[in-house]
Amino acid sequence: MKKKKIFILILTAVIIYAAIFLIPEKTTEPETSEKPAISASTVSERIDYFASHGWEVEEIAGKDITIPSDFSEAYEEYAVFQDRQGMPLREYAGKNARIYVYEVKNYRPENNKMLAELLVCDDIAIASMVYSEDGGSIRLAVS
Repeated sequence: MKKKKIFILILTAVIIYAAIFLIPEKTTEPETSEKPAISASTVSERIDYFASHGWEVEEIAGKDITIPSDFSEAYEEYAVFQDRQGMPLREYAGKNARIYVYEVKNYRPENNKMLAELLVCDDIAIASMVYSEDGGSIRLAVS
């Protein structure tokens, strides 16, 4: 009986030792799968961004804007769209940015002219979308 108690004590000690020193600790930090920042400081970087997703584009306009601090319902829908494709729009709320508009050269569904936009802040692409020129009846993620 004495040997059985000693065996149980040793086994318990080994299990406690293993639990403390051998099993890796779980961190309380959530794992992030953030996409790396997309540099968009030059014309070629912006065009290359679209090309990397299969879009052939030609720049047709650029305009300075301010991203709203508080999103309206429509802007919130746009932000959700950006969240889905991993773009960091929300991080730039309230900041000045520049929106670039491109004509898509290699996609015309039902003869609809397609446009692409890229929102850039601090030389980083923070939002993007491809949509039909008719007011956006067709909306597509870039990626």
